[in-house]
Amino acid sequence: MEWKKGKLYLLDQTKLPLSEAYVACSTYQDAARAIRKMVVRGAPAIGVAAAFGMVLGIRQFKSGTRAALKKHVDRVAQALVSTRPTAVNLVWAVERMRRLVFKRMGGDSQILREELEKEALRILEEDLEANREMGRQGQVLIPDGVSVLTYCNAGALATAGYGTALGVIRAAREAGKRIHVYVGETRPLLQGARLTAWELMRDRIPFTLIADNMAGWLMAQGKIHLAITGADRIAANGDAANKIGTYSVALLCRAHRLPFYVAAPISTIDLSTARGEKIPIEERASTEVTTLRGKRMAPHAVKVYNPAFDVTPHRFISAIITERGIVQSPYRLNLKRILSGATPDDDQRLIG
Repeated sequence: MEWKKGKLYLLDQTKLPLSEAYVACSTYQDAARAIRKMVVRGAPAIGVAAAFGMVLGIRQFKSGTRAALKKHVDRVAQALVSTRPTAVNLVWAVERMRRLVFKRMGGDSQILREELEKEALRILEEDLEANREMGRQGQVLIPDGVSVLTYCNAGALATAGYGTALGVIRAAREAGKRIHVYVGETRPLLQGARLTAWELMRDRIPFTLIADNMAGWLMAQGKIHLAITGADRIAANGDAANKIGTYSVALLCRAHRLPFYVAAPISTIDLSTARGEKIPIEERASTEVTTLRGKRMAPHAVKVYNPAFDVTPHRFISAIITERGIVQSPYRLNLKRILSGATPDDDQRLIG
């Protein structure tokens, strides 16, 4: 994504990898629409996009009382937050921008707009820095010469750049490690096949695309040595919501005694949500399952259930990789510690 001359430009991920086109957002409604339609996707990325959506929203407020401004800001915030209910980074970024508006309310309106723009740019840079640090922290968990399974897209496209799970893989490669990546296609929208494969090809990282239902058999053959995914929300006890199908990957790793890692920035950790079953799960249109690139693949009038996310219980997660270090069980204690600013031990772990 790029902020240029008062507009937010988003690479349209719905068109990848067949074409590279950008969507220009000049209003907060444009930004909300782009998030909802998954022009931009990935928890960190939609958080950054929503921050710029708040900037656009304030620019749309021409004049009025403080009460009118507050009402307008609340309307903009609600429009953005309601687009994707599972990803907590979205709420986090919008609330950060909203607090700044209320803090600076009553002053010069031009200065307020400039400060909000700077804050959104700061959020973008912070995410990029967090991703690179997350990669540096997490690459120690990836031995030389292994094959790694990743699922959905947790790369540069899902963030401000570099990536979370894919960022760890990138960092391991930059450290000189020989790695092969197995990419789960990720039904129903094929984020792995369309997006992760596109990124890995551009970075010339060796990979093999597989159908989602092949992972278990490859693990049984010893061809996959560990799995790493991103997360859209991590509850206080370490339960992690991610793209539907992640839970199955974690179960397969447990059955085959393989590590299953989650990589996510601290903005993804939601201590206000006690456990995974409290995380709201977004349900999406049935056409995502019944059609493929606009072509009908299932009988008409078929009944469809299409949750966009599932929740992996913390007991199946070997470690959570953040920009502040690697968190291990007991997660309820150690997630709280890392959010409070505690630093990992020299061996890169937080141990209760």
